Amino acid sequence: MAAEVSLLIQSKGFVLTRQSRDVRGTTEITLWVSTDDGPAKLVVQGDKPVCFIRQQDQAQAEQLLRQAGIAADWKSLPMKNFRHEPMTACYCTSVKDSLQVSQYLTPEGIEAYEADIRLADRFLMERFIRGGIAFSGVKQQRNGYQDFTQVKAKSADYKPVLSVVSLDIECSEKGVLYSVGLHSNTDSRVIMVGNPEEVKEAAPWIEWVESEKALLLALETWFEQFDPDIVIGWNVIDFDFRLLLRRAEWNGLSLRIGRGRQTPHWRQSTQNPQQGFLTLPGRVVLDGIDTLKTATYNFRSWSLESVSRELLGEGKAIHNAHDRMAEINHMYRHDKLSLARYNLQDCKLVSRIFEHTHLLDFAIERSRLTGVELDRVGGSVAAFTNLYLPQLHRAGYVAPNLESENWIASPGGYVMDSKPGLYQSVLVLDFKSLYPSIIRSFRIDPLGLVEGLLLKEGKEDDQAIAGFRGGRFHRKRHFLPQMIEELWAARDQAKREGEKAFSQALKIIMNSFYGVLGSSGCRFFDHRLASSITMRGHEIMKTTRELIEAKGYEVIYGDTDSTFVSLKTAHSAKQADTIGKELVAYINQWWRDHLRETYNLESALELEYETHYHQFLMPTIRGQETGSKKRYAGLVVKGDQEEIVFKGLETVRTDWTALAQNFQQALYHKVFHAQDVEDYVRQYVEDTRSGKHDALLVYRKRLRRNLSEYQKNVPPHVRAARMADEVNQKAGRSLQYQNGGWIEYVITLNGPEPIEAQQSPIDYEHYVDKQLKPVADGILPFIGKYFEEITAPQLGLF
Repeated sequence: MAAEVSLLIQSKGFVLTRQSRDVRGTTEITLWVSTDDGPAKLVVQGDKPVCFIRQQDQAQAEQLLRQAGIAADWKSLPMKNFRHEPMTACYCTSVKDSLQVSQYLTPEGIEAYEADIRLADRFLMERFIRGGIAFSGVKQQRNGYQDFTQVKAKSADYKPVLSVVSLDIECSEKGVLYSVGLHSNTDSRVIMVGNPEEVKEAAPWIEWVESEKALLLALETWFEQFDPDIVIGWNVIDFDFRLLLRRAEWNGLSLRIGRGRQTPHWRQSTQNPQQGFLTLPGRVVLDGIDTLKTATYNFRSWSLESVSRELLGEGKAIHNAHDRMAEINHMYRHDKLSLARYNLQDCKLVSRIFEHTHLLDFAIERSRLTGVELDRVGGSVAAFTNLYLPQLHRAGYVAPNLESENWIASPGGYVMDSKPGLYQSVLVLDFKSLYPSIIRSFRIDPLGLVEGLLLKEGKEDDQAIAGFRGGRFHRKRHFLPQMIEELWAARDQAKREGEKAFSQALKIIMNSFYGVLGSSGCRFFDHRLASSITMRGHEIMKTTRELIEAKGYEVIYGDTDSTFVSLKTAHSAKQADTIGKELVAYINQWWRDHLRETYNLESALELEYETHYHQFLMPTIRGQETGSKKRYAGLVVKGDQEEIVFKGLETVRTDWTALAQNFQQALYHKVFHAQDVEDYVRQYVEDTRSGKHDALLVYRKRLRRNLSEYQKNVPPHVRAARMADEVNQKAGRSLQYQNGGWIEYVITLNGPEPIEAQQSPIDYEHYVDKQLKPVADGILPFIGKYFEEITAPQLGLF
């Protein structure tokens, strides 16, 4: 029966995946879209890849490409580069040819501008399509989706409801598949190699298959039947899918789990052999670790066990990798029901983490704001390019290419020398999104710089605004200030309406713009741009300090956008709040007046009263009298609730033991509450030496290189890892630490030893000297006490 064909159907949807390729001598862009009527495949044919060449180079470029057998169409445009040279467009007929243009022109000194922008990305960005898409075309109904050809598309405001499955595999140490867990709102099951007779109780949620090949075929059937938009997992690309594709190849299968029964494509990163990228047509694969990092989450450990315990308060029963492998093998042979439960539990944990953190909502909102793919890791440069490039073209400019060899560093954020001490009543005043507000206030913008530099000196008042390091910015011709203003307003609205995922996406995007402009990986990098932001920030922070001290208070520290103000004496919460609000109102008004009078600009600078620390410690650099930076602790009291905030100190560092962290938290509590500390310090040291705190002595550190690469300097965690793998080798187990990873170890009388193979007695004096003493020395001298005096043996009286 012939498929039904309809003409010129119009619809809306959300872009899931995008690819471009050459088909029969022309280009083809394929967009998979989620719509209210189900998945749709949009095919755009004949869209030509384009790059831009200086008009003066056109004749030579035409000859070079013709000699290389590359057919190209040329079109003069009313566009210029940032050096104001007229440009011409070079259109290729195939993606393959477009990828070779730079290879033939660059060696001859001819620059091909924007040649690196992929065809599908350009198609979407030039139409301002950011996730939401309106399209029309000829529709043909296929099995499970609608197929559109002759597609026309434009942007649309569309928020999708996407179906999600959490996937996790269990396998042997050699990678042979035991089972695949799948958890979604419509189905939750484990596909397992075995038979139901091996299980004593009924388990209808287990789908039994007779072989690994049958398992992979059942997985194909599941994807075709339940058809999820999103696949989530933990390390799901570099482990689960990598192994699934490897086992499919071994079994002679293609693993057709993409939409339209297409096959996944996995490719390894050229920069990181441990990282891969997956293309799954019609579906998006989101790795939990990468997506959390993109949303700016941070954890001591990125294992599913650790993250789920921190976020959800629950985890898995198996911790050690070798115990885990041995236990999985044992369960597969003797207790398949327990293995299936364990497999499905991992799937459910990942689903709950995504739900708890609203990660999918975050990814959707980021895509709707910037147009980057849902699964794009990081992506700040891509987001900026998507937003900025189409506007730049409409202003008559072609974007520059990367020129990292000419990269000049810009100053970092302002960090003031601190004044060490133990203080009462310290206020923290923060500039809200300082760098974005500087961009808004002083019109800092790539196009604004290009146009501003055209203006004659002395025209600053009515046409240009002076920046730093020779930067000058046009007052009217710019895009970035307006972009930030719109994002800022949207974020304020999102916060008012409690849309956390949307607010977080907006914050990350807005704050990334400075980082992008200061990155050599961005085509718009110019040290005059980045320096005009950071050096203006220095000026603002220094002036703000002078304004505060002129009011009779003491600024004891400043860091990027935060100013720490000592009120000099103890103040109640109400008194401190009053002073904080008065200072903020005064300084904001001062900046409004200053920018209006000096630059004829409206200020977007907004200082906020952030925190009142009732007690505050600014420590010295260890072993010195100089004040430290980015390290402090303070006591915050809100009603009946108290909290000690630690910044940069041992309590919040992953390379310190729980022994030191517990000691620090209790010791600081006592000092901040003016309680006696000597008995506590003495007893804690005594308990450590007697073995009462042995469970707290574990160091946990990451091996950032392969074990064999540590040659000259061999730190303790490397020595422990080598010992662990020597034990693994003798036990006939796979080596665990050769390619990096995390190692847990203790310091013994014979040096560092891994906790899974500890053989020697603990070196308690190491922990007293290297963990407890530095913590105590950070605070005790400020109250006239010293660790060595407190812990020295007591002399008896005769």
